[in-house]
Amino acid sequence: MSFNPRLRNWQGRHVWLIGAGHGIGAALAHQLRAAGALLALSGRNEAALRAVAADDAHCLVLPLDVTREQDWLQARGQLLQRWPHIDLVVMLAGDYAAVRAWQLTPELARHMVEVNLLGVMYGTAAVVPALLHQQHGSIALVASAAGWVGMPNGLVYGATKAAVNHFAQTLYLDLRPRGIGVHVVNPGFVATRLTARNDFAMPALISAEQAASAILAGLARGDFDIHFPRRFSLLLKLAAHLPYRLYFWLAHRVTGL
Repeated sequence: MSFNPRLRNWQGRHVWLIGAGHGIGAALAHQLRAAGALLALSGRNEAALRAVAADDAHCLVLPLDVTREQDWLQARGQLLQRWPHIDLVVMLAGDYAAVRAWQLTPELARHMVEVNLLGVMYGTAAVVPALLHQQHGSIALVASAAGWVGMPNGLVYGATKAAVNHFAQTLYLDLRPRGIGVHVVNPGFVATRLTARNDFAMPALISAEQAASAILAGLARGDFDIHFPRRFSLLLKLAAHLPYRLYFWLAHRVTGL
């Protein structure tokens, strides 16, 4: 038995992608469009969104800043004026910076929390009433495998993604009994503009297209926790259950940091 409704046939389904201008979001948009989905694309960069929308006359472009509550409400209102319902909302917007303890600043912490965590909460507050009103639909929150264990360079990013995982678990407990599907997506290293900032070798690095395919496969299975690539994410899941003394030694040994 799956955790959620299995999302397999995308023909005519209404999907709202937030953070769709680049990376995994753009790749997911291309694959969903090819499968017949009707898309709404959101993010801060309107030009990038329109490039992803290309010549798709049915695709809606709704620019927004995820840290602004009013932007969410305005975009939701515009969407519901055009669509009869929403089948799936995917929140992919996020930011990343490699941060060690001695590099932490209040400004950086505030920015990362606002984008990666509060943006997800603001978006959830905006869309859940609509999903409950229509009595169906699903929501997918993109976190990260980096949120499972503490890792060097992930001081703030990992903390925000751990919070998204916790948020998604509680969201599932609240919404699944009411007929709403809830998914959390935990990628490993994916080649995007954000990971291009890393100056270290990234194990099991995959493309944005591979990540998008893994997300669609997880949605088709009805998974709650969609994590990939498995050769990396399963090892991190195991590491999260190690005794701290062993895990801390292993983390330093593997990363060299």
